Amino acid sequence: MNRFWMRVAALVLTGLPLLPVGATEPIRIVAAENFYGDIAHQLGGPHVQVTSILSNPEQDPHLFEASASTAKALSGARLVVYNGIDYDPWMHKLLSASPSPERKAIVAGQLLGRKSGDNPHLWYDPATMPAVAKAISAQLEAVDPANRADYRRRLHALLESFKPMRDKIREIKARYAGTPVTATEPVFGYMADALGLSMRNNGFQLAVMNDTEPSASQMAAFENDLATARVKILFYNSQVVDQAAERARRIAQQHHVAVVGVTETQPAGKSYQDWMMSELAATERALSGK
Repeated sequence: MNRFWMRVAALVLTGLPLLPVGATEPIRIVAAENFYGDIAHQLGGPHVQVTSILSNPEQDPHLFEASASTAKALSGARLVVYNGIDYDPWMHKLLSASPSPERKAIVAGQLLGRKSGDNPHLWYDPATMPAVAKAISAQLEAVDPANRADYRRRLHALLESFKPMRDKIREIKARYAGTPVTATEPVFGYMADALGLSMRNNGFQLAVMNDTEPSASQMAAFENDLATARVKILFYNSQVVDQAAERARRIAQQHHVAVVGVTETQPAGKSYQDWMMSELAATERALSGK
């Protein structure tokens, strides 16, 4: 173990003791990403204290590095929620450096049976949040059985709140399934699949996501799709700004291909449901040509 991780372990292990939750003590939850934190807060209400580590939609999440303050946030946590499948590898390292039998971890990738190498942007998969919500609710009931009825009520309300999103997905799919689209990287990939859109240039997107250089043929095919308007939409990761992404956006705009900006972090002031509905609305507008 290197010196940084030794310091992390010492910091976490000397944090607040992991005692059973009392009548007035909130359950401490740490979420690696703020959309999981938002779901945890909706489920726990006044019974939980939620800390989200990645919460700035203006910051490139791929550039995040764990620090002692990150480890401190985990001190005393009874429940940890993170994405997994290599999106937030620093989280696994932090937890491994300070194992605790009292702390439970929920990993979205494991719940969905995903593996390393799969598209890690799971929060755009409509199946993800219901699965994560049920897992969080079960853990809250186990830690705080006195409030079981409230947790179950909140879970039911949360699952019902996903209905407008499901309805909108079905509506867009019924009208626009098969429409060719592309993206600078596969952030919106799972949602595009749910909408029945025909996503092109997947190899190019994976290369960009993995910080490897796309091949000349991949780059040519991607730019040709934009220059010939073969695709209806370019999904653009507005949190990752580099020369290649900006060039793609310019080509799309020059050839009247709609550009839809998507983010990897939930915007401030919006719930997860609001965020998804706003991105679906932007996608629908682009598909309709409005």
